[in-house]
Amino acid sequence: MPLSQHEILTDNAEVGIWQIEETEEWFLKRAQFLPSEVEQLARIRGRKRLEWLAVRYLLHHLSGRKIRGALVKDEYGKPHLEGSPFQISISHSHGKAAVIAAPELCGIDIQKIVPKILRIQAKFMNEDELEGLTPGAEIEQSHIVWGAKESLFKAYGRKQVDFRKHLHVLPFDYHEEGGKTTGFVLKDGIRQVYDIHYELIDDFMLVYARHKKTDTTTT
Repeated sequence: MPLSQHEILTDNAEVGIWQIEETEEWFLKRAQFLPSEVEQLARIRGRKRLEWLAVRYLLHHLSGRKIRGALVKDEYGKPHLEGSPFQISISHSHGKAAVIAAPELCGIDIQKIVPKILRIQAKFMNEDELEGLTPGAEIEQSHIVWGAKESLFKAYGRKQVDFRKHLHVLPFDYHEEGGKTTGFVLKDGIRQVYDIHYELIDDFMLVYARHKKTDTTTT
């Protein structure tokens, strides 16, 4: 079973990564999918079909349930695990699926590392974040900032978010063994604070965010 990583965090939060090696039939035989989910899968093409199945199976596997709870989305499109009080977030990229489940707001992102991210930095990083990059580690740090902001966006769970204006990541030193920093959501007078964790896994960058519950209202 290709559960390549499973980590128990504080407060019984969990992070899991699945290396996808199975067929669609393997997943479909081992988890019950709602008719609406089967219809959604029918509209997906290519490798994303396997990633779609894998991330849902991984979520079920981590839940420990005998009967699968469906992944349902709220009015904003934010996913939730049916019948669970935990917050969840999902991600998939190039044959890997990742899930986080936690009692507080959370988000996760996994991305294959590619040099071309340097060409799009200005689309998601503000001036302070660009100036905080360490020479020689720009590619890795840019993926961490991108993953952090994807995670913040997913944790916040609302639309109409400007990644440069509303999402912020404090400067940090890059370590190959992994590390952490702090991220913020600043929007509509609300300031949400998150712990950001990152880890290099092969040629993928895993990033997840957990809410610190030290929010403030700004004017």
